This record gives sequence, structure tokens and C-alpha cells, in this order.
Amino acid sequence: MGELSIKIKIADKEYPMRVEASEEEIIRTAAKQVNEKLKSFKELYGIDDKQDLLAMVAFDAIIHHMRASDVDNGAASKITEKMAYLESLISSTLKD
Repeated sequence: MGELSIKIKIADKEYPMRVEASEEEIIRTAAKQVNEKLKSFKELYGIDDKQDLLAMVAFDAIIHHMRASDVDNGAASKITEKMAYLESLISSTLKD
């Protein structure tokens, strides 16, 4: 589809970037979510310093990512265990 030149505004600062047209919507949505988190933390903690707010948003995003990874890893482990169990059942059935 090609690249687009867009500007994303985060914490009242514009960032020009070139993105694939297929990625534009997700990038704009991500910027919107960052700004919403900034606003939320500002209201919740009464912090005005943008650097502190951005650090808190980054920290929150990493925690979310780590939790999601743990869930994914746990699910993958359970699937692997179930697959091994099914393989053993199939093997034992074929041997009989």
C-alpha cells in the first residue's frame, strides 16, 4: 500500500513519522492511548511534569506487556502438556 507521512502528537509534542498505510490506524490508536494514560496519571496523581508522566506511562506499558507475556507463556505450556498427553494416548492406542 505504500508509506504515509503522518504526525503523531504525544504530550503536546508532535512527532513526524513515516508509516505503512496498513499500520496508520494502529499507530494513531496507540498515540491516543498514550495521551489518555498521560491524562489519567496526571489527574490521579496530580503530576504536571511531562517527563515524569511519560516515565509512568512507559512503566505501566511494560508491566502490561510482562503480564501478557506470562499469560501467553502459561497458556503455551498448558498446550504443550496437553499435546504430549494426547500423543502418549495415541501412541499407546496404536501399540495395542
